[in-house]
Amino acid sequence: MRRTAALIAGGGPAGAATAILLAHGGAMPVLIERHAEPHDVVCGGFLASDAIAMLGRIGIEVAALGARPIDRARLVAGRHVAEAALPFRAVGLSRNRLDAVLLEAALEQGATIERGLAVRRVEPGTACLHLSDGATIAAEALFLATGKHDLRGEPRTALPDADPALGLRIRLEPTPALQAALAGTIELHLFRGGYAGLLMQEDGSVNLCLSVAQSRLKVADGRPERLIEALRGEAPLLVERFDRAAGRGAWSSVARVPYGWRAGETGPGLFRLGDQAAVIASLAGDGIAVALSSAIRAAHAFLHDGAEGAPAFQAAFARRTRRPIGLANLLRHWGETPWITGPLVGLLGRMPGLMRQAAAMTRVGAG
Repeated sequence: MRRTAALIAGGGPAGAATAILLAHGGAMPVLIERHAEPHDVVCGGFLASDAIAMLGRIGIEVAALGARPIDRARLVAGRHVAEAALPFRAVGLSRNRLDAVLLEAALEQGATIERGLAVRRVEPGTACLHLSDGATIAAEALFLATGKHDLRGEPRTALPDADPALGLRIRLEPTPALQAALAGTIELHLFRGGYAGLLMQEDGSVNLCLSVAQSRLKVADGRPERLIEALRGEAPLLVERFDRAAGRGAWSSVARVPYGWRAGETGPGLFRLGDQAAVIASLAGDGIAVALSSAIRAAHAFLHDGAEGAPAFQAAFARRTRRPIGLANLLRHWGETPWITGPLVGLLGRMPGLMRQAAAMTRVGAG
C-alpha cells in the first residue's frame, strides 16, 4: 500500500486548485484523475468575478487564456425576454481549457498527478482510495473533488428526489448570426422542469448546457435531440439556436444532480470540495467559484491544522454557501414553474435592477 500526506480524488478545478496550493505550501500532494486526457464536462464555461479573482490568486489569468468577456445576461421564457447588464465581470472559458491549465500549474508546483485511473472505492475512516488498477493509496488527509459523481464508500446524503435533475451538455459550432446574438452575453432559457444556458467560449464554440427533470428526458426516449424538439413550443428561441448551429459535437450527461446539497459535517482527514461540498443550481453560474473557494479554504485548513482541520473547514464552508445556494435553488424552482416564469421575466424586463441584484446575491465570493 502506498502512502502520502495529501491525496486528492479528482482533477477538476477544485482538485487541481487544491493541488497547486498544497504543493506551494510544501505538502506535495498526489492527485488521481480518471481521464487520461483533457476533456469536456457537463456545464461549466461561465466564470464570474469571484471565480476570476480566485484564479488570479493562484496564478491563472483568464484573459491570457483567451476567455470571452461577458457583460450581459438575457433571460428567456417562451416569448418573454429580459436583459440586464451584469453587476460584475464575467467570461466564457471552456472547462477543457481551464482544467488543463490548472493541472499543468499543479505539476509545475511539484504535485504528483496520476491520470487514467478511476477511484473504485473510498475508505473515509482510513483516508484510503482503491483504484481501478488494483492499487490502494492511504493518506493523512483525503480531498474528495469528484464533482457531481458520488464515490462508492462515501456518497452524499442528499434527500431522495422522485424526479431528480440531470445535466446535459453539447458543444455547438456557431453561425455568424449566432455569434453575433451571443456576443458578450450569457443567455438563459426557462421551461417546464428545467432550463438551458448558452455562451461563447474561448475557442469560438458555443457551450449549451441543460438542467432538466429526468422525467422530461424519459418522455423523449432518453434522446437529447428529441427533448430539444419537444421544447419547440415552450422555448422556441432555444430550439432555433440549436437548429441553426453550423455543427454539433457529442452530448455528455450526468444524472441525479442534488442541487441545494451541502456537506455540513465530516471527520478528521476528510475534506469535501466543489460539488462534493456544496451543489449550487447551475443557472446561478457560480459552480466554478464554489469549487475554487472550497479548494482555497481546505488547503489553508490542512496546511495550518493538518488533518484535524477538516471538520471546522467543512462546517464553515457550509455556512458560507448557505445563502447563495438557497437563493439559487429558489430561482431554479421559479424558473422551472411555467405559471411563474412568464410574469417573472416580464417583471425583470421592466425592472432589470432586480435581475442584477439576484445575480449578485448568488455569488459565493472570493474572500
